[in-house]
Amino acid sequence: MECFEQGMSYGTAAKTLGVSKYAVRTLRRRFQLHGRLCLVEKPTKQQHSFDIKKEVVQRHLAGETKMDLAREFGLSSDQLVKDWSRKWRKGGDDALKPKPKGRPKGSSAPKRLTEEEKLRRQIERLEAEN
Repeated sequence: MECFEQGMSYGTAAKTLGVSKYAVRTLRRRFQLHGRLCLVEKPTKQQHSFDIKKEVVQRHLAGETKMDLAREFGLSSDQLVKDWSRKWRKGGDDALKPKPKGRPKGSSAPKRLTEEEKLRRQIERLEAEN
C-alpha cells in the first residue's frame, strides 16, 4: 500500500514487490475503490440481485464509468461492471439472472426390473456370448 501512497507506477511497484504488473494493477484499482480496506478479507462472496446488475449495466452503457458505479454500488471491483456488461451484450437480460446451483436433478430412481425382464436380459447376454 505504501507503494500506491508514494505514487509509484505499476511497473515500479511490481519490480519493488517482485510481482507481476497485472497483480499490482488489480490491487491498485481495488485500493482506489476501497482504500486500505481492500486488504480485508470478506467472509463470503457477495451475491448481487438481477435488478442491481441490470441497473449497473444500463448506467455503464449510458456512459458512467466502471469505477464510479463500483464505488456507488459497493462492488468489490470495477471488473464486475465490465463482466456484467459483456454478459448482457452476449445474452441479454437472461445472462444476468442467477443460475441454478449444484447438479441438475435427474429422473426419479431407476425402475426396478421385473422378473421377466431380468430373465430376458440374461438370455440376451448368454446368446451374445455364444
